[in-house]
Amino acid sequence: MKLILRVVVNALALGAAAWLVPGIRAGSVTSLLLIALVFGVLNALIKPFLKLVSCPVILLTLGLFTLVVNALMLMLTAWLGAKLGIEFRVESFWAAFLGALLVSVVSTVLSWLLPDGD
Repeated sequence: MKLILRVVVNALALGAAAWLVPGIRAGSVTSLLLIALVFGVLNALIKPFLKLVSCPVILLTLGLFTLVVNALMLMLTAWLGAKLGIEFRVESFWAAFLGALLVSVVSTVLSWLLPDGD
């Protein structure tokens, strides 16, 4: 149940980014749910490695480089989604940067508002 709730929260956050950020496009609700699943899997598998590799830069920038890592994860999600035939596009790095920032904020707020699902 918790996994399903997490995917829905990510889908809502990605939908908000697609709606508010020029340069991010999403298709139907189904494509948002599928891209949220891809986003969750990539964040679980690849993001820890990227943060480990970029740890010196993250420390040097007092954590601000994490925003760049999040933008790269969103771009990777869009690229993999395109390969899987999921309708989700990120047109530029700056769109990904703003989108990742918005996804982080919306996801955090929704996680506070929704129950844990236990």
